[in-house]
Amino acid sequence: MSKKTLLSEIKEKIDQLVNAGFNNPTQIAKRIHRDLSIDETERTINHTRGTVKYHIHQSKKRKSNPALAQACQERGINFDNVGIAWNKDKHWSIQFRPSETGPTFEEMLQDHIDAIKNHNFKYEKIRRQNYSLPCLLVIDPADIHVGKLASSFETGEDYNTQIAVQRVKEGVDGILQKASGFNIEKIVFVAGNDILHIDTPKRVTTSGTPQDTDGMWYDNFLIAKRLYVDILDKLVKIADVHVMYNPSNHDYTNGFFLADAIKSWYRTCKNISFDVSIAHRKYFKYGTSLIGTTHGDGAKQQDLPLLMAQESKKMWSDTKHRYVYIHHIHHKVSKDYHGVTVEALRSPSSADSWHHRNGYQHSPKAIEGFVHSKDNGQIARFTHLF
Repeated sequence: MSKKTLLSEIKEKIDQLVNAGFNNPTQIAKRIHRDLSIDETERTINHTRGTVKYHIHQSKKRKSNPALAQACQERGINFDNVGIAWNKDKHWSIQFRPSETGPTFEEMLQDHIDAIKNHNFKYEKIRRQNYSLPCLLVIDPADIHVGKLASSFETGEDYNTQIAVQRVKEGVDGILQKASGFNIEKIVFVAGNDILHIDTPKRVTTSGTPQDTDGMWYDNFLIAKRLYVDILDKLVKIADVHVMYNPSNHDYTNGFFLADAIKSWYRTCKNISFDVSIAHRKYFKYGTSLIGTTHGDGAKQQDLPLLMAQESKKMWSDTKHRYVYIHHIHHKVSKDYHGVTVEALRSPSSADSWHHRNGYQHSPKAIEGFVHSKDNGQIARFTHLF
């Protein structure tokens, strides 16, 4: 059976199953593999599942644009390739886009549930060794902006989803390698902070600011989820992990959904803990260190020390080394206040068109990590530059 013939049969089978009342992509893919006797070495169920989702999405798109679909059929145009169309008569020439909003929230939720059911949750509790001089490692990939698009033709440097993922993975590996000389007994992984570039299908931030984007919003959500899973799977092999999530201005809603999805993914893992509430400031105590994190687009920097004292009274009284790691501005700023050091972290993302035009560019791009001892606070810092 040729690949083209197999794909045609798969599409026909999808239509048959959907008409028969099936709507779960995973169930449809498994049924297709069974009915067509597809060899897993030739085509995986996940591959077919992707075909099912795309075919159903395109079918809905045709149904919501029947006149355009009919016109394409009459002219021999592949409807799937139509992104912009014109409706012309002797009085008007109207440009429009076919209705395409992507999957609904309910569809994405069902996809996430299916993925969790298909994931093998055999996270047995890892017994850790005791160190004589234990340390905490903070890894903070700040302002990743999965879905941001920058062209070197305009800005001097490319940036897209693929580059974002590559840099974060490389940066985390770099921090781990640099910190390998310390006895790491605990890792704090800071999540959120504009992990996603946009928050709606209209390619805008939460507040409605238009963005240059790479890919569809739902694809970028799933890519970011996979990125976090890959990182946490790697970190938990080294030490127990505590995830601190910071809501942010680019992805206030989708970022929260993503953090909650990751918490659900590791719901049976005893070696990973989560603080992924919608609270804008989070705190964590390690030995004599109190560590706070926030995105940095809300409370003023000079107010963060007093907010820390008010919002974490017990931890404040039990510690003498206090730090707040902030994000949002994409460049390094550090200042010592009375009893608290506030530090803004660098970002691995490149400047897009707006930032380039306004001159917000050329700060070092990096992912940063910090080592805290139980008794002496922050004793080392690492920077992985790009």
